[in-house]
Amino acid sequence: MTILITGGAGFIGSHVIRLFVETYPNYHIVNLDALTYAGNLENLKDIEDRPNYTFVKGDITNEVFINDLFEKYKFDGVIHLAAESHVDRSIKDPLAFVKTNVIGTMILLNAFKNTWKDNFSNKLFYHISTDEVYGTLGRTGLFTEMTSYDPNSPYSASKASSDHFVRAYGETYGMPYAITNCSNNYGQNQFPEKLIPLFINNIINHKPLPVYGDGNYTRDWLYVKDHAVAIDLVFHKGKNKETYNIGGFNEWKNIDLVKLLCQQMDEKLNREKGSSERLITYVKDRPGHDLRYAIDASKINQELGWKPSVTFEEGLNKTIDWYLNNEEWLHSVISGDYKTYYEKQYNN
Repeated sequence: MTILITGGAGFIGSHVIRLFVETYPNYHIVNLDALTYAGNLENLKDIEDRPNYTFVKGDITNEVFINDLFEKYKFDGVIHLAAESHVDRSIKDPLAFVKTNVIGTMILLNAFKNTWKDNFSNKLFYHISTDEVYGTLGRTGLFTEMTSYDPNSPYSASKASSDHFVRAYGETYGMPYAITNCSNNYGQNQFPEKLIPLFINNIINHKPLPVYGDGNYTRDWLYVKDHAVAIDLVFHKGKNKETYNIGGFNEWKNIDLVKLLCQQMDEKLNREKGSSERLITYVKDRPGHDLRYAIDASKINQELGWKPSVTFEEGLNKTIDWYLNNEEWLHSVISGDYKTYYEKQYNN
């Protein structure tokens, strides 16, 4: 079996790539990544020489390139993770999100459809999406797979659009697919624009911790390694044309999460109790900020037996330890040095 994993040099993708390469030696895993700012091949140094792994640099919005790639490898499965995913960036440049998340997904769908036409036996297009497509919740209730779409940011609107196209291809062309909508991911190797690695780095360097609004925005948090396991289960055991919500079964207000992070960092850095909390700085809220996301992940639990392996407190503890033990990686990302890895390793 030959599987294309798009966005495999990114945060979630690198964990999925490693799991599949190590678990399925008889699969050929092709990692396609454009190596934009968040793609970091240093995340995969330990597996880059495996015989069942191939890295290809390329852009999913390049139709000729994608068609040639499908012609060469005849992918049996696609795990589509490549996406622009930062809400603040989508507010500043929404067109970039449409190009990658909508047009890029369409190009992949067409290539997959045209490769196999009516012979889709044992094939799967697996699209990874977000809980943000559902919009915002009030103080009660959970997102289920039946929740109506109501995206509020350019990012979530672009992902909602791509979700709809995947389903449309399934119904129109009989193309087998799966979609998962996940909550906020955290863990090792996450690019430090996201809340947890950003704040870890800021605490290390005694920089302010910017918290939007009053800090009461609520999110469900999913440990990235648990997400990778869920993706593996859905790819191999999920039902055709089904959607599965993947969440951590826990909710945290942003301010409570930040305070927990501060407490753990103070302990690990042997700093005075409360010193990191004094770095908290409330900043102007961003436009269209959704109040609360919370996922009901009971379907994937009941049908596929998946559940988180760690509590949020345990996962956060593991995450902090990784960043503190890998400050060289963090420095490489912040300084931009990681961008030279491809040239050093792959240009020959």
